[in-house]
This record gives sequence, structure tokens and C-alpha cells, in this order.
Amino acid sequence: MKSEQAILGFLAGIAIGATLGILFAPDQGSSTRKKISKKSERMAGEANDMFKELLNDFAKKYEGIKENANHTSVNV
Repeated sequence: MKSEQAILGFLAGIAIGATLGILFAPDQGSSTRKKISKKSERMAGEANDMFKELLNDFAKKYEGIKENANHTSVNV
């Protein structure tokens, strides 16, 4: 749950930051679009890394539960 909230907060921050960046950008439109494109690519990579970490955490928890279930069924 904590990781899901972090990802949601991260995505909300991206949206707010992009909106404010466009509204207060001192550069020309083409320059601003290039900056937004580069930044969004970097943030997409970071979001992808966070998603992979979330999946990895889920897989570890699943394996722990599965091992616990197997251990419990053997002792019964």
C-alpha cells in the first residue's frame, strides 16, 4: 500500500509540475516542449523503475506466503 501511495504521489507531482512549468515558462514554446519532452522521458524511466520495484516487492511477499503455506501444510 505504501508503494502504491508513493507512485500515486509521484504521478500527481509530475502532472502538477508540468502544468506549472508550462504556465510560467520563460522560454519559447518549442524550447519549452523540448524541455518537457526530456523531463517526461526521465520521469517515465523513474516511474518504470518504481513499478519494477513494486512488482519485485510483491513477488517477494508472494514467495514468502507460498513458502509459509508449504511449511504449514507439511507440519499438519
